[in-house]
Amino acid sequence: MKKEIRLLGIDDAAFDKSKDKKTLIIGVFFRGGKSIDGVLSEIVSIDGTDATEQIIRMVKKSKFYTQIRAIMLKGIAVGGFNVIDIAEVSRKTKIPVIVVMRRLPDRERIARILEKLGKKSSIKTMENAGRIYKLDDILIQFKGTTLKKAKEIIKISLTRGHIPEPIRVAHLIAGGVSLGESRGRA
Repeated sequence: MKKEIRLLGIDDAAFDKSKDKKTLIIGVFFRGGKSIDGVLSEIVSIDGTDATEQIIRMVKKSKFYTQIRAIMLKGIAVGGFNVIDIAEVSRKTKIPVIVVMRRLPDRERIARILEKLGKKSSIKTMENAGRIYKLDDILIQFKGTTLKKAKEIIKISLTRGHIPEPIRVAHLIAGGVSLGESRGRA
C-alpha cells in the first residue's frame, strides 16, 4: 500500500445540547499521515438520523472523491447520538470506512439512551457495524475492507500518538471552529 494513500478523517464540532439543534462535521483530506490536501464541512442534526446521508453527500461532492482510499471516523456517531451506518457509507461511496475509538463503548448504556430518544433503528445500525478489534492503544471497526488492510491504513496514518492524523486534525479544526480554539484530545 502506498505511503501517501489519500484518506479522509471526519469528526464533529462541539455543540451545546441544551441550545443547538445542528452541528458541524469536518472532513480533512490527508496523504497518508503526512500532509493535508483539503478540508470539507457539512451540517448534521444533534441526536438526529441524518449523519449517514450527510457524510455520503459530503464525500461524493468532493473534488477528491475518486482519490479517497479510506474514510476514517472518530467513533460511530456524530452530533451526540446521530449514529453513522458505516456499511451504507462504504456501500454508497465504494470506499472502506474505519471507525477509531480510544475505549470500548458501553453498548448497553448507549442502547438505553437511543431507546429513550425513540431511535431503536440506530441500535440495530450500531450492532451492524461489526466486531470491534483492539489495535495497540485504540479500537477499530470497519466495513468495505479486511482487518489486515485496515491495520495497514491505520499504521500509515499514524504520525503523532495513537490516533490517525486525519482524525486528529479533523478534531483540532472542528474544535477551533466551534470553540474558537481547539481543546482536548482527539
